Amino acid sequence: MTRAPNSATATETETKPAPLQKWATTLRALRHRNFQLFFSGQLISLTGTWMQSVAQAWLVYRMTKSALLLGSVGFASQIPVFLFAPLGGITADRVNRQRLVIATQIAAMILAGILAWLTLSGRVEVWHVFVLAALLGVVNAFDIPGRQSFLIDMVGKEDLMNAIALNSSMFNGARVVGPAVAGILVARIGEGWCFAANAISYIAVIIGLLLMKVRSVPRISNRSPIEDIIEGFRWVNRTKVIRSLLLLIGLVSLVGMPYTVLMPVFADKILHGGARGLGILMGATGVGALFGALTLAAKTGVKGLGRWVTLTCASFGISLFLFSFSTSFWLSAALLLPAGYSMMLQMACSNTLIQTIVPDHLRGRVMSVYSMMFMGMAPFGAFFGGALANRLGAPATVAAGGIACVLGAIWFGRALPELRIEARRLIVAQGLAGGEPVQELNAQPVEE
Repeated sequence: MTRAPNSATATETETKPAPLQKWATTLRALRHRNFQLFFSGQLISLTGTWMQSVAQAWLVYRMTKSALLLGSVGFASQIPVFLFAPLGGITADRVNRQRLVIATQIAAMILAGILAWLTLSGRVEVWHVFVLAALLGVVNAFDIPGRQSFLIDMVGKEDLMNAIALNSSMFNGARVVGPAVAGILVARIGEGWCFAANAISYIAVIIGLLLMKVRSVPRISNRSPIEDIIEGFRWVNRTKVIRSLLLLIGLVSLVGMPYTVLMPVFADKILHGGARGLGILMGATGVGALFGALTLAAKTGVKGLGRWVTLTCASFGISLFLFSFSTSFWLSAALLLPAGYSMMLQMACSNTLIQTIVPDHLRGRVMSVYSMMFMGMAPFGAFFGGALANRLGAPATVAAGGIACVLGAIWFGRALPELRIEARRLIVAQGLAGGEPVQELNAQPVEE
């Protein structure tokens, strides 16, 4: 529970220098001890996760020299999220979320440890990587809705938006550091030690979770799991604002995100940057995404987030369209900064709105649908993007995806006036919205 600031604290905040006050606002979710433990542990663990991702891709490519198998491993790791996320959602709504996240982190640590042992002992085969990647995808199907739902237990509704933004910042900070460290370690000591480092990194987040004092009460349901899953899908379907946000996320994941899969083609054949160039291009996307998450962290209320979703989806599409025509390496890298910025800001704003609107008893199930749209659609997008690029070329494929994102933004923008009325009613029903009093939301639509 967050304590209301006393008069002394309020006076102290007013007298803080502007830069310090801004940082205090941006990092306000870190005043919660539970989130401090979560944030520090996850920062270490996610760096290890990104290290394993890069090392695993390199291991498969080194063993097979096959781009098809490289893409297939990515498909195997992500498709379980689409298939099993509803089960993860209902689990997050029925059990203690803290224990659920601890269990998923332990399972991921064991899988990383097995991969490290197989690689370091020289026993690893391609099918081992496929099986372990698919099993990790199943773990993620439970971990993502559980972890997203657990944020509100750690910080409450008042700081939920900031916690989501800082969580995204942490993810993208690790996304910049992890691959760079992995590149050095793979070259010097091999892939197996990257997998071992990832397994060890989970210890930090598990210890942090065990040290937390969180009230996460299991929710009892008299209905069958199937009935509860159907209830979640029905609520999403009849809630227009949630349905529209999720459809837009699914569209961007399907037609916009495949540009990352095609990045090696741009780096090698179009921009002639090689492996080093690929690292710079992916790093530019990560830096842009990090700044996008920090932009949301500096925001103190939910007003205007609907418009932000529209504008960032459109700017993501425009950035991709311009990137597809660039033949200059540094211009392409520069265009990936706003692409990463816009993509992350759209996803984080959508996540914030969804979590602010959804009733707590449905949180896990609705976040499972978010996982299906955000991560679950990615393998389909990678598959169709690869097939289309094989016929039309990578630039035409990315350009078409950019145009589709712009059209999706136009559709969402036109529906926004109607959606914001429903959003305001639902947010008021939840009591608080990112620190904004109910009466303030009653006075002004949240999306304006």
